[in-house]
Order: sequence, then C-alpha cells, then structure tokens
Amino acid sequence: MRLTKRLLSLATAISTGLGLAVATAGTAHAALPTHVFAPYFEAWTGESPAALAQQSGAKYLTMAFLQAATKGSCTAYWNGDTGMPIASSTFGADINTIRANGGDVIPSFGGFTADNTGTEIADSCTNVNSIAAVFQNVITTYNISRIDLDIEDNSLTNSGGIDRRNKAVKQVEDWAAANGRSIQFSYTLPTTTQGLADSGLAVLRNAVSNNARIDVVNMMTFDYYDNQPHQMAQDTQTSAEGLVRQLGSLYPGKTQAQLWAMVGITEMLGIDDFGPAETFTTADATTVYNWAVNKGVNTLSFWALQRDNGGCPGTGGQDNCSGISQSTWQFTHTFAPFSGGNPNPGNDFSIAVNPGSGAVNPGASTSASVATAVTSGTAQSVTLSVSGAPAGVTATVSPSSVTAGGSATLNIATTSAAVPGSYLLTVTGRSAAATHTATYTLTINGSTPTGGIVNAGFEAGILTPWSAPGDSIVSSPVHSGTHALQVTATSSQTGEATQAVSLQPNHSYTLKAWVQGNFAYIGVRGGANATTWTSSSGWTQLSVPFTTGTSGAVTVFVHGWYAQGNVFADDFAIS
Repeated sequence: MRLTKRLLSLATAISTGLGLAVATAGTAHAALPTHVFAPYFEAWTGESPAALAQQSGAKYLTMAFLQAATKGSCTAYWNGDTGMPIASSTFGADINTIRANGGDVIPSFGGFTADNTGTEIADSCTNVNSIAAVFQNVITTYNISRIDLDIEDNSLTNSGGIDRRNKAVKQVEDWAAANGRSIQFSYTLPTTTQGLADSGLAVLRNAVSNNARIDVVNMMTFDYYDNQPHQMAQDTQTSAEGLVRQLGSLYPGKTQAQLWAMVGITEMLGIDDFGPAETFTTADATTVYNWAVNKGVNTLSFWALQRDNGGCPGTGGQDNCSGISQSTWQFTHTFAPFSGGNPNPGNDFSIAVNPGSGAVNPGASTSASVATAVTSGTAQSVTLSVSGAPAGVTATVSPSSVTAGGSATLNIATTSAAVPGSYLLTVTGRSAAATHTATYTLTINGSTPTGGIVNAGFEAGILTPWSAPGDSIVSSPVHSGTHALQVTATSSQTGEATQAVSLQPNHSYTLKAWVQGNFAYIGVRGGANATTWTSSSGWTQLSVPFTTGTSGAVTVFVHGWYAQGNVFADDFAIS
C-alpha cells in the first residue's frame, strides 16, 4: 500500500524456496460475499486482528503484508519477518476467531516496502513453481479463498516479476480447480483520477496473455501526486468509471454489470501521504458507500483499520490515525453494511432534495424539500441531518426524524458575513438498516473581490473557500485588520492552504501576499506554475509573477514546510 514511506524492519536470514507444491489437505473456507468490505490490517503492529475486528465491527480484513525476508528468497513471511512464518502459529487463532464471528481474511502480498526493496515474492523469486508454491501454502495453511497482490512503484516496471507472478497465478488456479478449491486473486494497483495508468494496465494485459483469471482489480484511490485539489469521493467515481472502460477492452465478453463486479476500491482515511489536498472525509465515505452499492462493485476497503480514529487532527499519512476529526471506527461503521450478497438487505429507503440547488444574498434565507421513500421491506424511522454549511450559514432539517415515505424541510439561513461562493450541503438519512445521502448546492450571491481571490484577508473569520485542512484563522499576528491565516506544519507533515481562482486566459499576473514564518511559500499551480519563499520573523510581502494558460484557471497556495513551525499569511491579491 502506497502509505508512509518508512521501511518495515527486514530480517537478514536468507531463506530457500519451497520448490514443490504443498499438500492439498482440507477444503477451502466458504467463499467471500458477493460484496465485501475488507479494510487493510497492519500486521506488523503486534495487535490482534480478531480483537480489532470485533471492536470495530469489520468482519472481513485484508491482512498486510506477505513478502520475502531478503531479496532473492523464494520464501514469504508476514512483514518479511522470519519470526512470522506462514503457519498456523502466526495469526491462525485470530483467523479462526474472525471466522467464528462470521467473517474471514484476505492475505495480501507486496505493498510499498516490498515493491521497493525487491522482496515482493515474484520480484524476489525467479522460479514460477516456487512462487506458486508460496501462494498454495498460504491457501492451505489458512484455508482462504482470496489472495490480494498489492503491486506498485518499482514492481510495476519489473516485467520479469509481472510475468512470473501471473504465470504463478494461472498455475495456482489450475491446481485449485483440479483439487476442488475455489480461489480468487485480486490486484491492488495505484490509479489516476481517470483509471489505471499504463503501468497498471500492463500488469492486467500480461495476466490476460497468460490466461490468469483476475477476479478483482482494486484501485488505490489516493496519493495521486498531481499537485491538484481533489474532491476524493468524486475522483473515486471517475477513476472507477475509467477502470470499467479499460476492463471492457481487456474483457470484451463481459457485461457492464460483470465489469463493475470486478472493481475494488481502497480509500485512505483522512489526510493521505500527499497532504491536505487529498483528504478523504467522513462525508466522502457515505457518498462512496452509496455509490458502490448502486454500481455493484465487488470490494470496499481502506488503509488502514488502525487509522480509523481522530487521534492526530491535521497530521497526514500516519499509521495509527486519520489526521482528521472523527469518532473511533467512524469509517468502518459507514462501510461495514457493504458486506453481503445484498449490502442493504431487508428494509431500505431513498432520500432526495428538491430543488437540488438554490441561490441567496448574504443575510437571506431559503429552503428545499427533503423526500424519503421506501425502496424495500417496510417503512422504518429515518433520522435526518445536514452537514457542509460554511461559516455564516445555518442549515437544519425539520423535522429531524421521519418515517420512510415522509418528508421534511431543509432550512438555510445566512448572515451578512457569509462569503460569496458555491457550497455543497449533504443531507444524510439514517435508519437501523441503511444510510443514504442527497446533496444541495447553495450559492451565496456576491461579486468576487478584486484580484480574483475570495476571503483574501480572512476578515470574515473563516477559512472558506480556502481548502486548508488542519489550518486555522487567528487574531494574532495579523498584517492588517483583525484576522490572518495560520498554516499548521508539524514535525512530520507540511501544511498548506489553497484556493482555485479563475482568471483571463493567456494573461500575465502577479500574486502578492504578506507572510511570516520559516520557509513560507506562496505560489500558483495548475494552469500556471510559479512560487517564491522567505524566512522571516516579521511580516514580509512576497510577489510571484505568472502567466495563465488557455483556461485561465490556477490554484493559489500558501505552504509551510514540515518541522519549521507555523506560517502566517494575510492580504492576498492578484493584479
């Protein structure tokens, strides 16, 4: 998984290959559900997967990772640790407990560390039979029905490893069929917002050429590293739509429903490795859940179960917390109902907002109708709430609870301090059986300030419309007025605030802002790329000349470097 770039400790002992396929005693455990939620469990932490599964409510887990202890070895261990062999003594009791509670596990090979140290099993081992024997050993030792192959970075360019891995997959599939077993293989691959990059497609093309059946293509819908602002739930959807088009070319005999049933989605909770520009929120989780149910995708997952808590607000890419404010296990509770032949069995409902958008002047009010309907089973009580209102806006749903089939009213009131712009409000309905959402786009009328930057001096006392996870508005120090922006950088994470701005195309401009702090950066990216920086204990004005491209769109940013303390910014302007 393309998570934190720290290397797991690798044992130094050199192991030998298995050579021959292991015994085929026993029959495979029951197949996974048609739709399964299986978050990644970080197996190197020393925690009990069964205990965390029970505490969180995640019945199914993807266990990360299996890899060789040293490059060149044909023996795999959990985390490459020779003290954690593929054996019932390693996680066997936990897996039995998970199954007794109605769940199962998916062992995962590879991951970022293995893919960058040559210890991913097919990169490390040059014997296809030995690689297949490792897969078979996992299958028979733990009696599992799916193996995940997490292939990224250097492993995506190792053509020899790609070919050996797929040949081993085909060999294991033939072995399983001959021995009355059902085994699935999933590929977990990095993605763009429009589908797999060609390197990931090359892995699948090679699988097709080797007649290796790939049951699930699991997309890592995070760490895009494209220096663009992201709406993570929306990008998940466009990425998956691109994947389905790509799969349609690889598997022309499959229907659209069958192609969607090959799709897996793995999110990264909260702030990912890239930083605040890629933040997957609790609201995003609800959106993705409803979309995944509608599309019929095979697998929902996230990195990682141990991150599903709000223990480190503002800090990204951590192993043990999401970096955002949330309740413990909040993401798990949203995704958990996905597991099963029908993710929403029995009683269910729908929710809609009409009209879906509206515009008001600052200080005015508006409303919309919230309608619910029974879609299966009998009518249940539905609790209604709304989120996403910016500062200066109050949004409520009245009544706050209806019986499915009933209606309510979304009431929106603004103050004169509401900042002009468009905002997405999310209305959430929750019953005992399901959670669904609908959206309403609120436009607050008003002209954009001179220079194209909204809330350029932060005098409204709010961040909106700046995208600034972890940052805050402060009353001291300020350059002018009564407020300024504090960009929060930590010992391990940079801080940043951004705003998308529309300007004239192919035109020269100068961005100016007052900043204070060590390694304080301002700049633009997207349709133009330019930056400058300073280190100063007092307010200093920075200037960045740039020329827009054909669209005129740019993203303005202020950036604080990690381990250098907070950066303060005020009085932005574009001229």
